Amino acid sequence: MSFYDEVLRELVLALGGALFIANALALVRRRHDAEHADARPSTRASKRGDYADNDDLAQAPRARTVTYMLIGLIVSIWALASIIAH
Repeated sequence: MSFYDEVLRELVLALGGALFIANALALVRRRHDAEHADARPSTRASKRGDYADNDDLAQAPRARTVTYMLIGLIVSIWALASIIAH
């Protein structure tokens, strides 16, 4: 096994773990974010009354967050198994 193969496996493990942890934190913060969403002022893009392109959600969607957590977990387990097997 070459150095680059090992580094690639470790990077995939790190990315999968980061995907899992970040979405777990988003899931934990859902209630806090929902409570503070009403306190944010609304913004306008122009004088015409168009709303600004604001892709920020008030809270993380539960189904998407859990799906991304599962993807991160599967990628992490697969990468860890690849590291252990070689």
